[in-house]
Amino acid sequence: MKPTPFNEQTDRAPIPFTQSICETGQQMKQKGLTWQPHAGCFVWDAHGNITVPSPFPLNIYFILNLGHFLKIFETVQNLTDKLVWLPTEHQALRICQEFSVSENKISDTLAGISDRSNDALLIALYRLIIENL
Repeated sequence: MKPTPFNEQTDRAPIPFTQSICETGQQMKQKGLTWQPHAGCFVWDAHGNITVPSPFPLNIYFILNLGHFLKIFETVQNLTDKLVWLPTEHQALRICQEFSVSENKISDTLAGISDRSNDALLIALYRLIIENL
């Protein structure tokens, strides 16, 4: 079955998928954020390792079936080495909670965002994660 590409004109992205989101996700990875790949994760293939066209812009993929990704990367370690995890807002909030970031700190950070663009809230959560790595 041929994948249906994401249409930026008519489709509503589940997360904003901007270059800034991807680059901040890369910073989290470089600072040491670890993750266990599983169904429900968005990943950025910055180096074009996956030859199947992405259904989303910027070579972003959604892990629906981990087995398909393991066919490409062979091991979970290769997958996590070559792809960048882009946590959703919910996942990012859970990470903040796991790092014991207070609810007040999260609320204050989100309330202090003057730029309400599509990616600003998620980038703010990513930066909180980076601060706590």
